[in-house]
Amino acid sequence: MIGEDGLARPPWAATDPLLRDYYDTEWGMPVRDERGVFERLSLEAFQSGLSWSTILRKRPAFRSAFADFDPDTVAAYGQRDVERLMGDAGIVRNRRKVEATITNARATVALRAEGGLAELVWAHRPASTPAPRTLAELPTTSPESLALSKALKRKGFTFVGPTTMHALMEAIGIVDTHLVDSHRRGTSGVWRDER
Repeated sequence: MIGEDGLARPPWAATDPLLRDYYDTEWGMPVRDERGVFERLSLEAFQSGLSWSTILRKRPAFRSAFADFDPDTVAAYGQRDVERLMGDAGIVRNRRKVEATITNARATVALRAEGGLAELVWAHRPASTPAPRTLAELPTTSPESLALSKALKRKGFTFVGPTTMHALMEAIGIVDTHLVDSHRRGTSGVWRDER
């Protein structure tokens, strides 16, 4: 969709100012640090079954609830913390997702001995990125997101299905699924702008 500023964006980012800003400045830009990848992985898991706008609006509360997604701090959370989080109206109060975030923090800490979370996730970068011209051409999974899902599950992660991992790969710049007519296509620096 062409916005009031004359720039083309996907429908999900075309009207809501919060989503438009996220799309214009953050979505698809490279995230390569452990905490950043852990935060995005956690938020993508919480988003499962919900709208991204819900998660984005609650992101400040998520950051507060999960110690700015510091894996060491979250890995130390116990049952009392789970109950505290289940009472926090600022976040999505889904027990399985809360517990998964804690489990994934522990898995993130354990993974440091093997190079770390960011290295494992980025190791699944494909040889080429999609070049969708229409929304119908947007992939929701890929062989790489399936492989990443399996690799993370082997390392003890949960809520990391192939669709969720594809969304993570899009969000942190591993693939560039901006439509070829989008003003953001190729802006991550990871992929050339192939129109």
